[in-house]
Amino acid sequence: MKRIALLLMSILLVSLLKAATKDKAFEIIAQHPITLAVDPSEAKVVKTALELLARDCQTVFSSSLVSHATKGEIVVGTWGQSPLLKACNIDLSALRDKKQAFVLAVSPKGKLIVAGSDPLGTAYGILEISRLIGVSPWEWWADALPVQQKSFVLPADYRRFEFPNVEFRGIFINDEDWGLLPWSYKTFEPSEIKGHIGPRTHERIFELLLRLRANTYWPAMHEVSLPFFMTEGNREVADKYGIYIGTSHCEPMACNAAGEWKRRGIGEYDYVHNSSAVSRFWEERVKDVAGQNIIYTLGMRGVHDGQMQGAKTTDEQKTVLTKVMDDQRALLRKYIPKDVEKIPQVFIPYKEVLDVYHAGLKVPEDVCLMWCDDNYGYIHHFPTEQERARQGGNGVYYHISYWGRPHDYLWLSTASPALIFQQMKLAYETGAQKMWILNVGDIKPAEYQIELFMDMAWNMEEVKRSGVSGHLQRFLEREFGKELGAQLSPVMNEYYRLAFIRKPEFMGNTREEEKNPAYKIIKDLPWSERYIRNRLEGYQQLSDKVEALSAQVRAERRDEYFQLVKYPVQAACQMNHKILKAQLARHGKADWRESDAAFDRIMELSQRYNNKKWNHILSAQPRKLPVFERVKHDTASLPLPEDRLPAMLWNGAESSEGKPVVFDGLGYGGKAAGIAQGDSLVYRFQEWKKDSALLEIHLLPNFPVTGDQLRLEVSLDGGEPQIISYETHGRSEEWKENVLRNQAIRQLKLLVPHRPEHWVRIKALDKGVVVDQILLY
Repeated sequence: MKRIALLLMSILLVSLLKAATKDKAFEIIAQHPITLAVDPSEAKVVKTALELLARDCQTVFSSSLVSHATKGEIVVGTWGQSPLLKACNIDLSALRDKKQAFVLAVSPKGKLIVAGSDPLGTAYGILEISRLIGVSPWEWWADALPVQQKSFVLPADYRRFEFPNVEFRGIFINDEDWGLLPWSYKTFEPSEIKGHIGPRTHERIFELLLRLRANTYWPAMHEVSLPFFMTEGNREVADKYGIYIGTSHCEPMACNAAGEWKRRGIGEYDYVHNSSAVSRFWEERVKDVAGQNIIYTLGMRGVHDGQMQGAKTTDEQKTVLTKVMDDQRALLRKYIPKDVEKIPQVFIPYKEVLDVYHAGLKVPEDVCLMWCDDNYGYIHHFPTEQERARQGGNGVYYHISYWGRPHDYLWLSTASPALIFQQMKLAYETGAQKMWILNVGDIKPAEYQIELFMDMAWNMEEVKRSGVSGHLQRFLEREFGKELGAQLSPVMNEYYRLAFIRKPEFMGNTREEEKNPAYKIIKDLPWSERYIRNRLEGYQQLSDKVEALSAQVRAERRDEYFQLVKYPVQAACQMNHKILKAQLARHGKADWRESDAAFDRIMELSQRYNNKKWNHILSAQPRKLPVFERVKHDTASLPLPEDRLPAMLWNGAESSEGKPVVFDGLGYGGKAAGIAQGDSLVYRFQEWKKDSALLEIHLLPNFPVTGDQLRLEVSLDGGEPQIISYETHGRSEEWKENVLRNQAIRQLKLLVPHRPEHWVRIKALDKGVVVDQILLY
């Protein structure tokens, strides 16, 4: 018996020892304080992130976050600085030589360790906890109220290591006249100063950036806004959130030329004839902000995005810009106590400045080159091998909102997520990995596109694995729950597809900044009655679906559902009804009252959007363009186009031979496909009863990836190939048409031999060819 008793005691002792040495999970229990160990010497941005986490824990668990210098269930520290990390028994060597990286890991004792490679990395790690407990980055900006929980557990073996793929990631507030600006100084941060966008507003913007793991901000720069650095408190709140302040292509040296020159400048903003005054203008700012996180934009354009004054020809501009950059870098050397090569700087060859760069302008090797899209989502230039080798790296300035020719799109955010992904992925793979800036307009209603852009900049491979549709579905499931998110995913994909074909703002078939008054008159789109009615039915089905699904939305997320889903879908539906019912009415095929009712419905929806919190944030009539007005009742002088149905229609991905590079959700049919340079795709069809056929190839209206051409080789049944090109240059008439219809179109007449089967072969002669659809008549 003694032996049995000793054996049992031994087994019990071993079990107790195992239990004592078993790694513990990390757990939060609702309504119990959460202790936190953090060294008091941590940077401001770390303390800011902890304030946000404390607020989130209070909301989700009704638990307070209690800070302690040395002990806590959560241990926070910056690697190489915090003494608390030494005793955590966690390998943090992965943080070495990384920027803005973090490790989130559960220690053997069940503590949650948050370690950053630098203060920003630590802050991102802290706010990763907020994401894990169910707090959306949009908890304030889209009223995504967090769901309360009773507990939260991370397993004992939990470990997460993350770092950004793109060093500087951020947004540009632009064309703020009809949204963020009036909302800020009239509603959120009332001010008697017209155009005031102050620190309270910026604190909310910077909080959003921190939650989205972004770190860069270009402030609003229109003349109607009081400049960022001339508004008391703005620079301090940027410092609190660890944000780098940059400026756009026409705002050198952290100076808002449009808003500041008339206040601080003397004479003309002309470096040829007034260089001393212009230089003093820049010097005052550099001296003032030398101790702050600034990304300095080099170069010069005219006031408010105009062409440079004093230099007319490309060669003259090149000479002036060379002198300008030399003088600007001399100012940086004079006032910033570090090597000029280590000061973040960017040169942005936008519009005519791109021509100057191509003419041989030399930009210092340590300066980032930032490439731009055409304002409509198609990037003009991708880094060459020589540019990729530069010390300063390459970046992208990209638009999902724009004011200008051929037409604004400042109302609904319908920029195709598939196009954003295709273009930015290509930019990343060709070396644009230093800085990404997104022109977001007023932030709302561009929430999803902003998050997609920032997620790609943070972890490109993760977004590539899920694809755009998968990323969108995860976004919707996070915001509205797994079941409802899955039902909403096809709805929002279709919403973006229909808008890809024609944006709501482009429905009036009008143009902006055109001298001919005929461009200001709403007129027929080149669509048949059948096509119009099919499009109207497609939108109506989406509108009905989001209305029906609204019954499943949790009470605390109904405002968010209206902002992210219901308003954009139903407002786009009503815009299409307003314009297309008017087009039918002009031909006696609809009642004008249907168009008028759609106008009224847009106003009603917009009034609901601009509720007490968001009053003035969204204008349903930005710039009061004709497309936003009630449609004038008139009668058509020409008949509607005849229905023109092809005998065959293939989406780019529907080839029978070859290896199409399929882009999820891109194009008119959502199945556009790239063709690698030198490769071919084949599309087969059966016996053709006529001697000839008209072949239409509809392509993505993108720009060359290398060189200056985009060419295809097209052949029928192995016959003599025909070569076609479709690149555009400048703001040509063809480019404008391509922008409005989102396709470049080429036609070929084919002689068809008599045989049982035929095939069309399309070969890409240049890099970047993307086929949307092929139609055979």
